[in-house]
This record gives sequence, structure tokens and C-alpha cells, in this order.
Amino acid sequence: MSSDARVTAWVHGYVQGVGFRWWTRSRALEFGLTGYARNTSDGRVQVVAEGPREKCERLLALLRSGDTPGQVDLVVEDWGEPTGQYTGFEER
Repeated sequence: MSSDARVTAWVHGYVQGVGFRWWTRSRALEFGLTGYARNTSDGRVQVVAEGPREKCERLLALLRSGDTPGQVDLVVEDWGEPTGQYTGFEER
């Protein structure tokens, strides 16, 4: 059994206005993760996901897979302890 984790991913590339946050939310919900995906003012998308570590890793792998909407150039990840503050996964 894996422990829960929190990953914050900064997704660089052509990822705004292409359905990227909706797609990310759909994948996260499939994995049972909580958190959010939001656009940032510099053109990136910030993804915060909490849940079983292997599910967070699967979401990260999908973000990097090349099968996302738009064009992902780089994903920078930061791992931490889950806060448990989210009840679903939302687009912000």
C-alpha cells in the first residue's frame, strides 16, 4: 500500500485555451486524485494533485506523454506532504 503524496506540477508550453485543464481534471478524477489545475499569468498551467503516490506519478507521466491537448514543452514537479484540503479536482 502506498502512502499519499502531493505533487505540484508546472506545465510549460502551449497549454492554455486548448482544453488542457479540463483534460487534466478528467485524468485526475479517473485516478481518484484531489486538487486543481489553473492557468497562470505567464502562460503555464499549475497542477496540484493529492492522493496515492503512484497515482500522482501516473498523472505526471500523462502530463509528459505528448498525448495532452496543446503542446507540453516541460513539466517541473515538486513533491510534498498532502494537506487533505481538497474534496474534488477542479479547474480554476
